[in-house]
Amino acid sequence: MNNKIESVLVVCMGNICRSPTAEAVFRQRFSEAGLQVELDSAGTIAHHQGERPDARSMEAGRKRGYDFGQMRARQVVSDDFERFDLILAADRDNLSDLKRRCPAEHQHKLGLILGDQEVPDPYYGGDRGFELVLDLIETAADNLIQRLQK
Repeated sequence: MNNKIESVLVVCMGNICRSPTAEAVFRQRFSEAGLQVELDSAGTIAHHQGERPDARSMEAGRKRGYDFGQMRARQVVSDDFERFDLILAADRDNLSDLKRRCPAEHQHKLGLILGDQEVPDPYYGGDRGFELVLDLIETAADNLIQRLQK
């Protein structure tokens, strides 16, 4: 993997729960660590294109001080594979979708947000699911910061 990571794309299915949460958490944590990294989020499907993140995700994140700004859901596009240095999926299904679409020369950029485990989709669960997603993504952000600072 390229040691110089200047841009990260986080991906889930609809781009309304996990990936915007990851974008918000990464943006704040990276800034606090003094890292200048371009961040964005996207979904593997376009079902929620143009929508704001899920209100439950934003509420849980805001309680911890995260800003969802003017985020709007979008689908991964072909240019993303060239544009971003690192593309992290929330789960193995989304990673598989990305691998199918990603050109061979950019496959090395793909991985999971949590490295070897999945971020569960909180969409159909209760509020605790959104708290768990935040816990997992905060850990992932700290781990990625350590990796980027080496």
